[in-house]
Parts: sequence; structure tokens; C-alpha cells
Amino acid sequence: MPISRRDLLRLTAGSGAMAALGQLGRTTAMAAPSGSYRAMVGIFLYGGNDGWNMVIPTDARHAAYLAARGSVGIKASQLTTLTGASYALHPAMAALRPLWDEGSLALVLNAGTLFAPLTKATYQSRPDLQPSNLMSHADEQAHWQGLRARDISVDGFMGRIADRLPSGSTPPLISLAGSTLATIGRTSSALVLPSTGTLTRTGYTSGSSAANQAKNAAIDVFANGAGYGAIVEATARDSTAAYGQANTANAIVTATSAVDNYFTHPTTGALLTSDVARQLMRVARMIEARGTLGHARQTFFASQGGYDTHSGQTGGGNNDTGTHANLLGELAMAMAGFHRAMQSIGMAENVTAFTMSDFGRTYRGNAQSGTDHAWGSNHLVVGGNVAPGGIFGAYPDPVLGGASDIASDGRFVPALAQEEYIGAIARWHGVADADMPYVLPNWSTWSNGGRGPIGLFRG
Repeated sequence: MPISRRDLLRLTAGSGAMAALGQLGRTTAMAAPSGSYRAMVGIFLYGGNDGWNMVIPTDARHAAYLAARGSVGIKASQLTTLTGASYALHPAMAALRPLWDEGSLALVLNAGTLFAPLTKATYQSRPDLQPSNLMSHADEQAHWQGLRARDISVDGFMGRIADRLPSGSTPPLISLAGSTLATIGRTSSALVLPSTGTLTRTGYTSGSSAANQAKNAAIDVFANGAGYGAIVEATARDSTAAYGQANTANAIVTATSAVDNYFTHPTTGALLTSDVARQLMRVARMIEARGTLGHARQTFFASQGGYDTHSGQTGGGNNDTGTHANLLGELAMAMAGFHRAMQSIGMAENVTAFTMSDFGRTYRGNAQSGTDHAWGSNHLVVGGNVAPGGIFGAYPDPVLGGASDIASDGRFVPALAQEEYIGAIARWHGVADADMPYVLPNWSTWSNGGRGPIGLFRG
């Protein structure tokens, strides 16, 4: 059986670091940047974010919201209001209000995994149209990242975007959140960067003992494989190229950069230390270095964990504090800092950051001041090219057991499919119409009948 370059990399990888080094070798082939540079930055909120407390109605629906949410509902007086909108953000997300005011924040309401358009009635009568294993973390994460709601995915939409770009101009595909399905393509894979520290050779040490010297010599064989046969020689070529590219990446993430100055607490001025802030800081550095790397397109995957809030979602009787408030506060400050960093290098209109999550939570809070697994949820999109004041999708009927609820506790049928949401960003990023079915396998279901991608962007 012929062994491909990718197979060789997998054979020799043995660790995330080596996989990352292998992908670094790909970046040498990137096209020179042009005026059409664009980057998409997906932030996956692992655990299933309670989007109903992230984006909250402020009009007459707020009374129904409070009544239904019970133990986790937030009073209107506590909310981060958005000028001109009938929705507000969680109190902890005040860092994003200036972005709304300047037209760089859009809201996406009740989006989720859908195989076909569904209502509550068709959900109940057509199990063959339901996404498989709804409300399972692993399955719904795969559905969001693979965009196959009823099938097993072995690759993800970011990887497939990278697959379809012309040879020689393939954008770098970079994960700050480890190896993920979203960034696996059929012919491409992600460069995996750590959120702190640098890339190193696995097992390589600088000690002078005989044991260390012997181990390092063995590892060096993979970088100088002459005379050891075709497989080792091919591995050596890739490894040597990867080590050189790792040095380039390490230089970028360890150098002093002014973009870091924008990742600060809006009140105290202290440098943000959350993991999601560190990830987005490194994304900002890689975008800043796009010219050095030769990138005309970049695709990034970042993440934040901890959203599986079955209990203690709110704290001590104060529903604007607690675990969820802490998570959303970190997310808002990181996204705001990232956008300011992009503005500082003149790239705000060329970069779009957006959230994804396993699923939404039940609208009704439980007895443990938490929420349980549900389906549709709300999302945020940040960038200088989003439609100012944009609110997309439709907020569900908040009545428990009502027209949007497939149960009795607020498990809402999504108003928007992932394809309508992610598809809009993929098109903005530059995916050709002909390639949309490859990137989004169920695209034909959502590109006809007047649905199609939502109008997230200006013009």
C-alpha cells in the first residue's frame, strides 16, 4: 500500500507536538498575502453554553423569561443593555457593549444542529429527520464540528475549507485547543499551537548525560535519515522542515508584541490570564505575522470549557454571579480584547470571531441553580465587517411546553441550522459556491427554499 506524506506524519507523530510540527511544514507553501486577506476564528464553548442567559430579551418577553427560568433568571435591572435592541447580554459581558455600539457585534438567536427544517410537530412525527443522539455532548460536538447531523464525521468543516483552497495558497489551519474534529480535513490537518509555552521535540532534552545523548541521537535519526531506507528518509525530510517551521512559530509567540496590550481587564487594566484570552492573544499574534508566514487566509479554532452547568450555574442567590457569570466574563473580555487587537493592526474588517457550543440548556432552571442539556441556543459574532446591529434567527416562544419546546422544560427546536450560520461565515471567508456542498455536506437542504446563509455581513 502506498504511504502518503500524511500517513508518514501520523506514523512519526506519536504526540500532539509532532503532529503540530508536521503541519508546520505545510505553511511554507502558503500563498503571499493579498488585499483580500481574511481570517475566521471559531470559539467552541465546551459543555453546552446556556445561551438563554447570554442573550436575554428586554421587552415584554422578559416577564415570561423570568417566570420560566426560575432559579437562574436574571432581573432586567442587572442586564448589559444594547442600544436600540430588544435584547441584552449577561451582566458579566459588559466588555462587549462598546462593540455593539460601534456595530461590530451581531447576535444569532436559537441556532442548532438540524438535519432538515423541523417544527415541534414534525420533530414528534418524523424521527428520521432528527439529528442523532440529541443532547449528548460527544455527538453534538461532532455535529457542530463535522456538520453531519445524522452521520458519523471523520473530518470537520474547517479542515474541509483548507482542503478546497488552491494548491500553493492553502491557508494555515491553526488550533489553539488541541486536536479537534473541526480542523481535520481529508487532505489537511491543523497546526496545533499551545496556549502557553512553545513547540518542542517530544523527548528531546538538553542534558549532557550519556542517556540523554543516546536518546537525542536516536531522535536526530528522524531529522537525518540518509541511508536508512525510503520511509525513514521521507520522515526525515518532513521532520527537518517541521523543525524549521516550529522555530518560526516559536519566534512569533515568544516575541514582544503590541497586540498583547489589548488583552487587559477593562476596569483594573490587568493582563487577562484566562485560557481563552491566552488562546486569542496567540491568534492575534499569528494574524499579525500573516505577512511573515505568507498567509492570505487563516482559520483558527479556540475553545473555552466548563459550560456543563447542571448545578451552581448561578451563585448564592445572586443570579448575575457564579460559574456561568465567570465564564461569560472571561469570554467577553477575551473577545473584546481580540477585536481591539485586530483594530490596532488594521485587520478588524478582515477577521471574524464567532461562538459555537454543544447545545443550549433547558430554559427552566433546575433545583440546583443549574440547567440541563437541551438543543437550540444563542451565539455571538464579532468583527468589523458584521452587519451593524445585526440580530439573526428568531427567539423561541418562551412558554414551557409551548410551540417551540419539544419537552416541558424549554428544549427548543432551533430556528436556524448550523449551515445557515456557519455557511454565512464560510462564504464570507471565501469558500466558492461550488465548494459549499463539500464544506457543508448538507448544504443543499439549506441553500434552497429561501433559507440559505443568514446575512451576517455588510453588503
